[in-house]
Amino acid sequence: MPLVNTAEIMKAARTSQRGQGAFNVIHLESAEALIQGAELAGTPLILQISENCVGYHRSLEPIALASLAAARAASVPVALHLDHAESEDLAKAAVDLGFGSVMFDGAHLDYAQNIAVTARVTEYAHAAGVYVEAELGKIGGKDGAHAPGVRTDPAEARQFVRETGVDALAVAVGSSHAMLDRSAALDLELIAQLRGALDVPLVLHGSSGVSDSNIIAAINAGMTKINVSTHLNGFFTRAIRQYLEENPAVVDSRKYVARGRDEMAVESARLLRLFAGISD
Repeated sequence: MPLVNTAEIMKAARTSQRGQGAFNVIHLESAEALIQGAELAGTPLILQISENCVGYHRSLEPIALASLAAARAASVPVALHLDHAESEDLAKAAVDLGFGSVMFDGAHLDYAQNIAVTARVTEYAHAAGVYVEAELGKIGGKDGAHAPGVRTDPAEARQFVRETGVDALAVAVGSSHAMLDRSAALDLELIAQLRGALDVPLVLHGSSGVSDSNIIAAINAGMTKINVSTHLNGFFTRAIRQYLEENPAVVDSRKYVARGRDEMAVESARLLRLFAGISD
């Protein structure tokens, strides 16, 4: 199955009114695990590389090219997405490398600046046939900057989409990034209002802190793209920790990393089936 454009995956999910999992790459093993999970589930997958991930690897190109190669070898449709890029140059670099979509995160800017820069990124990306996601209404847990109760205003969101031309919008509806428990309470009424106000798909960030039942309720209310990172990283890390406790003399990192990769694959498959409404 060739690498696909994110637009293709998102259109199919929105048309069928199902959720589409978008999971974050940390390193090559996580990319392999997430693709394996999609193959187990028999569903499409959006692989995401964040600006933080780029910083960890000290460059976009190595992890991007590895992820693109892994996606091209998959037996299910896989798209590659740049997540939470606060740098306009990084977003353009991802377009040039062949990403299927980019997210320019201008939530740290004032409203007028957010519109101006997002519109420039969108124009550049659309010229290359690349799908664009943006964010309006800061979602919690990003760099410690979040005022409790922040929500995306439907009227402002409608104006923002109209002025920027973006293809999907991440909205603040009660979730928070990097949560270690799944206790976030989503504003389902607001999700429905946003869905009615906008003609582009809605994106739920911070989904690691949201329970299965609440995610399904959010999808039913109008969410399409469901981003997950911390939750899946927990499965990876706990599996490695357990392996090292059981095998204290091991020195070959492939042995314990493989355990983490396997556990991440199983949970990512479960989530993809859940979001798509596929019974086990």
